[in-house]
Amino acid sequence: MLLIILLATLTFAQKVSIEFDQAQDFSDYRTFAIIKGNLNSKNPALNNEIVQKNLETDIRKYLTARGLTESSERPDLNVRYTLGSGRRVQTEAYPAGWRGLGTRVVRVPYAEGTLVLDLRDAKKHTLVWRAIARDEQSDPVKIKDHLGDMVRKATDKYPPKK
Repeated sequence: MLLIILLATLTFAQKVSIEFDQAQDFSDYRTFAIIKGNLNSKNPALNNEIVQKNLETDIRKYLTARGLTESSERPDLNVRYTLGSGRRVQTEAYPAGWRGLGTRVVRVPYAEGTLVLDLRDAKKHTLVWRAIARDEQSDPVKIKDHLGDMVRKATDKYPPKK
């Protein structure tokens, strides 16, 4: 039973990956401004003004914790984000049959919540850092509840270690 719970936790864990310009000196960046956010989900639990406001609040909170300051006048970084979700089906195989000699394949539907957080050099207008956070859940409300955690885990990887 414990193994099943552990596997379920790992299956629906958040995954964060980053990409960045390795030639960029990130110590040059001290200020940021949130300039654009897109909510692409068809589900109203993930596509509303409250979700957008909470996402922006979390982005401010965690980028400030990383040493950046928000500035509306000539920021060093422009922050853009996109939140989307899509329906997917995952197949899982379990031992079944007489003495567990067979295999039972089950199709499990889930929604994948993906948050893309881009930091763009405001002067050069180029992408310098990107985090992609995924939360695979079957319930969009659970994805919504984990958005702050997704932002935190993504911004924990800023500035990147070269």
